[in-house]
This record gives sequence, structure tokens and C-alpha cells, in this order.
Amino acid sequence: MVILTLNCGSSSAKYQVYDWNNKDVLASGVVERVTQDGSAITHNAKGKEEFTLERPCPTHKEAIELIIETITSPKCGVIKDMSVIKAVGHRVLHGGDKFTKSVVVTPDVLEQFRAVQDLGPLHNPANIMGIEAAQKVLPDVPHCAVMDTAWHQTMPATSFMYAVPYEWYEKYSARRYGFHGTSFLYTAKRASVLLHKKPADTNIIIAHIGNGASMCAVKGGQCFDTSMGITPLEGLVMGTRSGDCDPALPFYIMRKTGMTAAEMDTALNKKSGLLGITGKYVDRRDVQSAMEAGDKRAELAQDMECYRLRKYFGAYLAAIGPVDAIVFTAGVGEFAYQVRAKACQGLEHLGIKLDPAKNKMARTRNAETLISADDSEIKIFVIPTDEELVMTEDAYALMMGTYDVHTNFTYSFQDPGYVNKARAEGLKKDLKKNPDLAKIIAKP
Repeated sequence: MVILTLNCGSSSAKYQVYDWNNKDVLASGVVERVTQDGSAITHNAKGKEEFTLERPCPTHKEAIELIIETITSPKCGVIKDMSVIKAVGHRVLHGGDKFTKSVVVTPDVLEQFRAVQDLGPLHNPANIMGIEAAQKVLPDVPHCAVMDTAWHQTMPATSFMYAVPYEWYEKYSARRYGFHGTSFLYTAKRASVLLHKKPADTNIIIAHIGNGASMCAVKGGQCFDTSMGITPLEGLVMGTRSGDCDPALPFYIMRKTGMTAAEMDTALNKKSGLLGITGKYVDRRDVQSAMEAGDKRAELAQDMECYRLRKYFGAYLAAIGPVDAIVFTAGVGEFAYQVRAKACQGLEHLGIKLDPAKNKMARTRNAETLISADDSEIKIFVIPTDEELVMTEDAYALMMGTYDVHTNFTYSFQDPGYVNKARAEGLKKDLKKNPDLAKIIAKP
């Protein structure tokens, strides 16, 4: 049995093909520049060379068709035909406050996604187009929606409400929603395993740091608070997003410059953050290289990013009480040891003490590592996220009728003996290059 997962962004379509019976990833890839000139697929299949192909994809329908053609190709494919695919899992950015868990897609569910499009204007339309395109190509299998916002529905009103006129909440659903929920679910469950505790007994703080970045305070195994808000703009300093700022700032700049609301929206979402401070860098590797070359604005940008992280660590420690662990995840969280070091700097009095040597060594997507000092009261983990696996397991359980909210549902990766086969193979190569990595691998 094979399960396909799709993550359709505004101009991309990522996918993974998963062999459920053997618990193994057969292939993964992405179609980039969907709706734009130069559309192309990059496909990685188990045991085969990377495959790339340029082809026009004016809509997500053509992108889905290209994915299906590729995964069934005699040359680079991994399945003979689409009949072996029994379910499709779709990532959906914004489900509003209607969904507390993943659901099978129905016409009513799609209408509810359309109803909250204004809350996710860059992502939800693409998510919906991707679902509809996949349904046309695969009409006879269940399509399941896995929402970024569902994980955060356990937040209390004190966490999700804004101190604005209450009718804004009643009439326009203006509240904190949070994002990266699938990543937080995976890393929270894995942290509980590494701590040898039940999720209900676990308090952790997770920093999901990629181009987009957010943090989550997990109390008793559930989301208690998160840094992103009604949209993914609030919170941390990100690649191109400002994160927290005075709400009056946009009005001030609009009066000074004559910028429109749409232009301000673009500026805060696509021209701010690290890009705004440095003037040219978004990728943390570029920021680090520029710093090492003496670029003071690059140094300022990284210092601002890490200071914001430290502030949120302190706030969430106060919010949820005794904390078992800090978790870093996503591309930057998993690889940028400099960001992790600065984010934890000066937090020793709060029980957070990083081991510099362990931290510098922890640069892999193939293992969970423990980078805190031996005498740190709070453990610090780097846990590579696996959103696709959550989507796959949700889709399978929905198909089988065994699915429930995460507090009543057990994922395969909650088993202490769980092994990701692809990562286990990748770890062998990592250990050949760096044998000392074995010393910091976290033991379930």
C-alpha cells in the first residue's frame, strides 16, 4: 500500500511517496515555479540518481500530473501505476478555528477552507487548487487535509485572544491561530520519547526555525501558546518577515511614504526580517558568511534574530512552569549551530546551558541529538522534523477509520523503537564523515 502526500504552496508542489507496508520513503521531490516560467521537477527516488525535468505548469493541475507521470515513469519512477496509491494527504495552511484534527476532504470541508482564505491569502488558494487537481487525477481514493492550525486549537483563550474590540473576534474570527503545527506535533511527541515520559507529563519549548519561524510552548503534551498569530507574520524575526513590531509602525510609514495597505503587507511579509536588515540576505548561511567577512548589518540581523528567540524562551518558561526540554527543529534549527548558541546565550540562570562542542557537532537531518551540557537543568535537543510522516499516518488512519485527536491517537514514531529507514541509512554516511557524532545522539 502506498500513500502520497502533497504540499502545494503558492508556486510549488512538494510530494512524498511512502510504502506503508515496509514503512519506507520511496521517493520525494518538488515542482518549483508553478504558475511561472521555467517550471521544473526535482525528483529523488530510493536507489536512483536525482531526476530533473523542465515543463510548463501554468496551474497546480499540470504540476500534479507531472508528479504522477514522474513517480510512475519506467525510468525514474517508484510505482507501476496509480492503483497502488490508497490515500493522499494534503497540507493546508489555515483551517481557521473549525478543525482540531486532520479530516477527509469533502465539498463542505473545501468550502470551509475557502471561507478562511483571507486568513491565509498566499497559501490557502494554492492548497485548495492542489487538492482539487489531485482529486481530478485520483478521484477514487480518500484525500485528507492536514492543517497547520489544528495542533494549536488547545490554546486557552488567554493565549489566542487579542486585546482588541471583542466583536472583531465574533464577526471576523480575529484571534491567534499559529502555524507549523504538524512540525510541532512530530517534535513534541519525539521529545517525550527521548525524555522517557508520557506526552501528558511533558512540558517543552520548540523553536521551528526555517525561512519562516515560530515557537510553541507545549504544556502537558499540548499547545499552550505559540508565536505566530492570525497570520504567519507575528513573532520571531524571519527570513523576510518582520515578526513582532509596534502595530502603529505600518500606519506611521504609510503616512510618511504614501504606501498602500497592499504595499505595506508586501513590505512586512517579503521585504523585512533578515532581508530587511541586511539589505540582501535571507539564507542564514549567507548571513553567517557576510558576518565573517565583517558585514555589520549581517551581524546585527543575526543578533536580532537570536535575541527575539531568547525573549520567547524566557516568556514561555514563565508561561508553562517547569520545562523538561528545549527543542530546535527545521532547516536553521537543525543546522545553524551559531543561531542555536546565541539563542541560548545567557540563559544559564534559567537552567538552560548549552555545550558548545556538542552544539557545533550537531548538524544532521539523520539523527536526534542532545546538545545541552551535562549539568544543564533543562535538556536541549535538536530533533529533525518529519511533517510528511505525520501527514502520511493521518491519511492512513483516516482511511482506516482509526484516527482521532492527537491526545487520543498514537503515532508510530512514539514507539521508543521507531526507526526512520532513510535517515538510518543517511546516518551511516554521516558517522563515516564524523564518528564523534555518535557521542551526542539522543537515546530513546
